Amino acid sequence: MPMGHTATAEAGTGGLTATEHRLANGLRVVLSEDHLTPVAAVCLWYDVGSRHEVKGRTGLAHLFEHLMFQGSAQVQGNGHFELVQGAGGSLNGTTSFERTNYFETMPAHQLELALWLEADRMGSLLTALDDESMENQRDVVKNERRQRYDNVPYGTAFEKLTALAYPDGHPYHHTPIGSMADLDAATLEDARAFFRTYYAPNNAVLSVVGDIDPEQTLAWIEKYFGSIPGHDGKPAPRDGSLPETIGEQLREVVEEEVPARALMAAYRLPEDGTREADAADLALTVLGGGESSRLYNRLVRRDRTAVAAGFGLLRLAGAPSLGWLDVKTSGDVEVPVIEAAVDEELARFAAEGPTAEEMERAQAQLEREWLDRLGTVAGRADELCRYAVLFGDPQLALTAVQRVLDVTAEEVQAVAQARLRPDNRAVLVYEPIAAGSGDAEDADETAEAAVTDENEESAK
Repeated sequence: MPMGHTATAEAGTGGLTATEHRLANGLRVVLSEDHLTPVAAVCLWYDVGSRHEVKGRTGLAHLFEHLMFQGSAQVQGNGHFELVQGAGGSLNGTTSFERTNYFETMPAHQLELALWLEADRMGSLLTALDDESMENQRDVVKNERRQRYDNVPYGTAFEKLTALAYPDGHPYHHTPIGSMADLDAATLEDARAFFRTYYAPNNAVLSVVGDIDPEQTLAWIEKYFGSIPGHDGKPAPRDGSLPETIGEQLREVVEEEVPARALMAAYRLPEDGTREADAADLALTVLGGGESSRLYNRLVRRDRTAVAAGFGLLRLAGAPSLGWLDVKTSGDVEVPVIEAAVDEELARFAAEGPTAEEMERAQAQLEREWLDRLGTVAGRADELCRYAVLFGDPQLALTAVQRVLDVTAEEVQAVAQARLRPDNRAVLVYEPIAAGSGDAEDADETAEAAVTDENEESAK
């Protein structure tokens, strides 16, 4: 049987607890009981994302996520979806820079089915992976790229800004969607080698949260996952570290058929898991987190030079995080007018810092978001996996909000002074070349979708 320990509720966890265990093959298991509703969430994070890819084979992590839904030794074709949904559950998978995850939420009495399904494809997917499924999912991913990136207004903005913010050769220089050329170049043997390298129990964390019996759940996990062999050939991810600031303003002008001019920028900010990252999150929340933020009040309400203005943090653990600024102009307003106002507001914030009221509001906003994530069994399972994979300790998920609440106004001001400067950003300016269709606010939602939740690429 697997070995483990029980964690008692700590201050700042809201009474939530989690237990940690490890199988002999290296699979890490995190369990959290919650008997409020008769459901259970299964979440499996593999420590592989687009940062692990090499030049010429971008998009392979995301492509492989799709292949994981194409059948395994005992589950044919679309059977994974059919069995979960037929049992009253829901499921999906996503890929980001830093991980690939798979998840199901099931009626509690169907938990064993979800565990068996995940174990079957972890242990036996290669028996079902063939040229037909490879070609099928290659076409699906290419079509997804067309629909979400290439053929929508501002669709490639995040891809362009990422390439600007991270230098050529950096592991985060490309986004998880990958390029059309690389998707075409991927072979069946590439996929098989990728699976053998990264889809091993000792490169994964499995969390189960909800109305569970821990002893029975561990017995099922040992039964279905325990015989899958580990793999020791995984290469270490390439170094993603960079200087704290870019040192210059990088800039690209894009002329496309978009409904409105736009100013987008990516600021290099501290890595996730640090107190400085929490301070940066609070700074961006004050500046651009919703309709009460400084930039929204200045650009949309007061000046009426923009129809949308937001500033948010893309947290990254293996490289500097990105502060993502996104402003859509109103009418015929020129981008330099917007940019001057943004720089004025950032300079004022760096000089004065947040007010007490702004700190209270920003911390409350981030606390609410944390409660939203941990308030569902699926969200909690995902957070436990995240902290286990990226930071080595799932318990950190239960106390994350306290670390945000401990940040001071002086720390928020300090990170703004050091990082929110014109010489620390990559800038993208959109200039319309013809009358576009739709509304700028609708296009803003399209652009935001590309960077939601670590620029995730979703399987279904």
